[in-house]
Amino acid sequence: MAFVATNPSTGVELRRREFLSPDGVASALDRSHTAFQRWSMLPVSQRAPSLARLAELLRARAPELARLMTEEMGKPYTQAVAEAEKCAWAAEYYAHHAEAFLAPVPVDTNAARSYWTYRPLGVVLGIMPWNFPFWQVVRFAAPTLAAGNTVLVKHAPSVPGCAEALEGLFHEAGFGDGVYTNLFVDVDTAGRIIEDPRVRAVSLTGSVRAGKAVAARAGSVIKKCVLELGGSDPSLVLEDADLALAVDRCATGRLINTGQSCIAAKRYVVVRSVLEEFEARITERLRAVRVGDPMDPETEMGPMARVDLRDALHTQVQGSVERGARLVLGGEVPDGPGAWYPPTLLADVGPGMPAYHEELFGPVAVIVPAADEADAIRIANHTTFGLGASVYTRDVKRGERIAAELIDAGNCFVNDFVRSDPRLPFGGTKESGYGRELSPLGIREFTNVKTVWVA
Repeated sequence: MAFVATNPSTGVELRRREFLSPDGVASALDRSHTAFQRWSMLPVSQRAPSLARLAELLRARAPELARLMTEEMGKPYTQAVAEAEKCAWAAEYYAHHAEAFLAPVPVDTNAARSYWTYRPLGVVLGIMPWNFPFWQVVRFAAPTLAAGNTVLVKHAPSVPGCAEALEGLFHEAGFGDGVYTNLFVDVDTAGRIIEDPRVRAVSLTGSVRAGKAVAARAGSVIKKCVLELGGSDPSLVLEDADLALAVDRCATGRLINTGQSCIAAKRYVVVRSVLEEFEARITERLRAVRVGDPMDPETEMGPMARVDLRDALHTQVQGSVERGARLVLGGEVPDGPGAWYPPTLLADVGPGMPAYHEELFGPVAVIVPAADEADAIRIANHTTFGLGASVYTRDVKRGERIAAELIDAGNCFVNDFVRSDPRLPFGGTKESGYGRELSPLGIREFTNVKTVWVA
């Protein structure tokens, strides 16, 4: 077995990398554990320059890294450049702020001195997805390394070139042998690595099914997890929404990365008083999307990442139509090679349909009618997921109250689509996972919060 990259635009195989041998896995674990003994003892001020150098490399090489992402998973080139640059931002953010985020916190007690401090755990395993092949890794690895841990990374099997490029960047930035290690291993081997006593924690970004398996494996050996799983994010369009703004943000939020994002705007929950106009406008917007060669800077949407993912999405669309959804736009698999699928819109979606209950991981938007604000909130929360949500209303205070208090999700935006930001915590509730990445909280996830008391 091997990691295999196939160009999703053409179906042509690009490269393959064989799995590591058992001896290779054992050696990687040894090196990572040994490196931790050195890396963890460096003051944060001596770890930060490597992060700053990583940011420089990411910015300087953004065009070539973008081409690699585009050829391996089909991301439109301009979005891939933006992904590399966002990775640089995150690395730079932790280079500048890690020392303050990890500073001891003094507490006034009856001790002569008392405080808590943040100490690194050890080797941390990251299990990463294909949809943002650089961003997902850097947002996990940058704070984890800044905290003094070392990392092992099992990337997705379909992006081996991205995996190798990342390892090269971390090494060139000066992290040293064993501090960042890429692993070409299968799922069973990853499970055994989780159980290895030298590995102290695991971070997974992936499906709910994968999250449950990893959480069970880690739980059986009492190890911490951070899980960022799927989402079926609602966009609530209320009766007083600026429809031009809502349509623009809803379309953009749905189609970024060809719709292959956990925080994509997957369900448009629209109150009936504006339902007809919203449907007409969003249909026009989606019909005008420029689909084509992902290397063309004018392309808004390329192919999906893999044919099997495209076919699974199409099955969900067909199942929803069979159960009463109205196909407004798209919904047909084009002839020819590659993993292409058109922008698709389903309306009149309700309970019992795959489009209502399941995550649609691709360029399919869904309209769910709501009677009023209260009904829209009920529908938004009527899901096993809880990653992101957005609310569109001209009454900003109303929108903020709904976002802050009434929506059960980890990231709630008002009059904009959901996205991650290094300065803010990112994560979900319910089956979207637990733990937080990014912000000060993200760097502290893989630390031992240690109380120190001096009498």
